[in-house]
Amino acid sequence: MTDAPSDRERNRFTARALRYGRVGANVGGVAARIAGRHFFGLDPERDKDAAALAAALGGLKGPIMKVAQLLATIPEALPAEYAAELGQLQSHAPSMGQSFVRRRMAAELGPEWEAKFASFTYEAAASASLGQVHKARAHDGRQLAVKLQYPDMQSAVEADLAQLSILFSIHRRMRPAIETSEMLKEISARLREELDYELEAKHTRLYGILFKDDPLIRVPEVVPELSTRRLLTMTWLDGGRLLDYTGRALEERNHIARAMFRAWWYPFSHYGVIHGDPHLGNYTVFEDAEGRAAGINLLDYGCMRTFAPKFVQGVIDLYNGLLRNDRALIVHAYETWGFGGLSNELIDILNIWANFIYGPMLEDRVRTIAEHERPGAYGRKEAFRVHQGLRDKGPVTVPREFVFMDRAAIGLGGVFLHLNAELNYHRLFEDTIAGSDLADVAGRQREAFAAAGVPLPDGRD
Repeated sequence: MTDAPSDRERNRFTARALRYGRVGANVGGVAARIAGRHFFGLDPERDKDAAALAAALGGLKGPIMKVAQLLATIPEALPAEYAAELGQLQSHAPSMGQSFVRRRMAAELGPEWEAKFASFTYEAAASASLGQVHKARAHDGRQLAVKLQYPDMQSAVEADLAQLSILFSIHRRMRPAIETSEMLKEISARLREELDYELEAKHTRLYGILFKDDPLIRVPEVVPELSTRRLLTMTWLDGGRLLDYTGRALEERNHIARAMFRAWWYPFSHYGVIHGDPHLGNYTVFEDAEGRAAGINLLDYGCMRTFAPKFVQGVIDLYNGLLRNDRALIVHAYETWGFGGLSNELIDILNIWANFIYGPMLEDRVRTIAEHERPGAYGRKEAFRVHQGLRDKGPVTVPREFVFMDRAAIGLGGVFLHLNAELNYHRLFEDTIAGSDLADVAGRQREAFAAAGVPLPDGRD
C-alpha cells in the first residue's frame, strides 16, 4: 500500500502546478512596464526592470533558470541589465520528500522497485532544475547515482519556453542588436532533449567510449536495467568540489585545468560533440593515492550538442584565420557557422568576441585565461563592446549552433579563472585539434555515435 501524501508534499505539488500561471503574471507585469516606457521613449528605470524580472523568475527555480543563466553569457541575447541580473540566479529546485520519491520510483520501476537495490537513500544527494540524484547500492556492491526526474517536468518546460518566447518578443521591440529566433529554436530543442533520460544514457555511453582508459577523465557507467525515460541509474563516482581545490598548489590546479580543457575540446574537435553545460556542479575532482588532484569526474550528460563535421571545421578555420590574420578564412568560418549577409563592419564586431573566446589560444605562452579578470566579470567588457557595435551596425542573426559553443567557452573560462590556472592554452589547443580534419571527424563520429546509439547530427555532410 502506498503512503498518503503529506500536507507538505501536497503543498509542494500545488506550488508546482501554480508556477505556470505565476511565470506568466510576473513576466507579463514587468514586460508591460518595459514596453510602456519604451513606447514613450523613456528608459531611466531599465535596471530596476531587470531586477524586477529577476525577482519574478527567481522564485521558480525550474528549467527557466537554466535558460536565464545561458542567455546571460551571450552578448545582446537580452539587454545587458537583464543578463547581469539573470546570471546571478541559481537553478536548483526544492527536493521531493520520501513519500513522493517512493511513488515516483514505483512509477518508473514498478511497485517492487526497492527490491532491485541493495540499499537506497531517500534523501537527495543533489538536486537540479529537472530532477534530483539519490545514492544507492546495487546487489553486486557497486555504489550508484539514481537520477530521478521531477513530476510533470514536460509541462513545466513547455510553460517556461512559452515565457522565454515572450521575453524574446519584448526584446525584438527594443531595437535589438541580434535577432534571436534561431536561438529560441536551439534552446527549445536542447531543453526538451534534457527531459529524455534515455538519450542522456546514450550520450553518457558515448563519452565512456571517447574517454575509455583516459587517466584524466572518468565517466559513469549506465545501469540500463534500472533506467527509464525519466530515471537514469549510473555508477557513483567519488570526488570533491572543484572550488575546494582553488587553494591547492599551482601544479594541481593546472592539472585539473588540463583535464577540463581535454574533456570539452577533444570530443568536439574529434567527434563533433560538446558537453553544453560546464557548470560547477557537473564535475568533481578525484585524487591519487597521495591525496593530490588526479583528474575529473565528468557528470550530467543531459545538455549535449552534436555538430556536423563542417561546423567543427569552421571553428578550427576561425582559429587559424585569427592566428594568421587571414580575413578571407575568418569570413569563410563565419559563413560555415551560418552567419549570413555580413558587412565588413559586422565582421569587425564579431571578431571582438572571437578574439576574446580564442584569445588565450592565440598566444604561444604560459598565461592565465583572462588576466586581471574575476570569474563573475569574465567577458563583460568584450560583451559591452559587441553590444555597442551591434547597436550601430546590426542586427545580426545568431546561428543555432553558436548558442552552446558560446556557453561552453564562457563556462570553461570561468572554471579556469576559479582555478587561477597558468597554462600554454595555445599548445593545448594545437595538440587537441591535431588530426581533426573534416574526413576524419566524419568517420570517427559515424563509428562512435553508432556504437553508443546516439543519432547523427542534421546536416552532417
